[in-house]
Amino acid sequence: MQKILVIDDDRDMCLLLNRFLTRKGFEVTEMYNGKKALEYLEEAQPELVMSDLRLEDMDGIELLKKIKEKHSAMPVIIMTGYSDVKTSVNAIKLGAFDYVTKPLLPDEILLTIQHALQAEQKVVSRTGAPEENGKSITREKGTIIYSGDYIFGDTEAFEKILKQINLVAPTNYSVIIYGESGSGKEAIAQEIHKRSRRSNKPFVAIDCGALSKELSGSELFGHEKGAFTGALNQKSGSFEIANGGTVFLDEIGNLSYEVQISLLRVVQERKMRRVGGVKDIDLDVRIIIASNEPLWESTRKGKFREDLYHRFNEFSITVPPLRERKEDIMLFANHFLQLTNGELDKKVKGFTPEAEVILKNYIWYGNLRELKNVIKKATLLTETSYIEPHVLPFEISNFSRLQFAEQPEGSTNNNNEKDKNIIIARPLLDGSSLKEASIDAEFETIMRALKQANYNKSKAAKILQIDRKTLYNKMNQYQELKNF
Repeated sequence: MQKILVIDDDRDMCLLLNRFLTRKGFEVTEMYNGKKALEYLEEAQPELVMSDLRLEDMDGIELLKKIKEKHSAMPVIIMTGYSDVKTSVNAIKLGAFDYVTKPLLPDEILLTIQHALQAEQKVVSRTGAPEENGKSITREKGTIIYSGDYIFGDTEAFEKILKQINLVAPTNYSVIIYGESGSGKEAIAQEIHKRSRRSNKPFVAIDCGALSKELSGSELFGHEKGAFTGALNQKSGSFEIANGGTVFLDEIGNLSYEVQISLLRVVQERKMRRVGGVKDIDLDVRIIIASNEPLWESTRKGKFREDLYHRFNEFSITVPPLRERKEDIMLFANHFLQLTNGELDKKVKGFTPEAEVILKNYIWYGNLRELKNVIKKATLLTETSYIEPHVLPFEISNFSRLQFAEQPEGSTNNNNEKDKNIIIARPLLDGSSLKEASIDAEFETIMRALKQANYNKSKAAKILQIDRKTLYNKMNQYQELKNF
């Protein structure tokens, strides 16, 4: 159970946070002043600290400094009832993970806590022994480095990526990371930051695909009060908050052409201006970007500025999809199993040989993100010491039993394109009765719909023009037939 220290002289606030976070599975300790909190930290090591900005005996910024002096890797979230841009920027620069304004919204504060815990540094030297705040495991071929949800192992693909990270991290080069969705691009960007001279400064990640066209400029560069309808206060953008550190722009190809122009000025002149502002702000940030498709193709299509692309293209790293790294599947599967064991307080030891075969043979369209979700669900359902095939999702446990139609003769598609255009045929049923043929056809139709919906069962049910409950019943029937 992860421990959180809440520091606030408002006892009612402490009580509310305690009750809320305890229901969410955390162990909460309350402290009502800075001195007592520091004494507690001498004896205990919580995973996260939440502190009010104004305490009776100490300023929250002063407390933050003292915590970071002795516990540099411990994430700290500053809470306040007074929104102040300068103070929030100062808190972030001093190492606070985030700065949140009261009243706290339950969903938002929970998400902030989850992000802070995920971002907590868990990396140790490749030659070091296991440590309390980091995790490493020595294997026959070398050492696995744990970095949050991501790991760097000793396979050829890992060694190549680590070599590139070590080469570019000490420089100030901009980096483009190419890779499919869910392949671990942000983790690699974080690793570059951790191994750079900026490691003690903020790392700010922005999902450009989640930014609306209207507000993307404000999110990146901030805005002045009254700059547009709804701009009730001055706001610092991600670049300003990350000043001195690293900005990671994921799926940068989704940014509008207008925002790309503003971004070009940041890259060229190292200056920015808030939306509605008239004053330039000097910037010293390293920019790492990521894309799931080649940016040079986007420039030819007129979707991405060519001059901006050439500014960013100082160094690039390509992350291969999981289907091209079969030797890494069980490495990650066991890593995610250990993480989930900790979350659920379970002691599942591993996977049966049959389950391993299924995991290795699946294509993993969603890469590491999909694998992690599958392992979490399977661990929750497992009642024995090992994960067995029957607790894996239907579409995965049946995947190795499907036949794949070959591409038409003369096709010039490469292997990757074949993977994306697999035609799923019927399951391998014996016999040729009319009943079995009917089962074959129904199974094939359901599997085609699932693939078309990217295995979203609600969407697949709509494609099949049945309700979701009927789809689940059909899938359960085939689950019973899978050992025919």
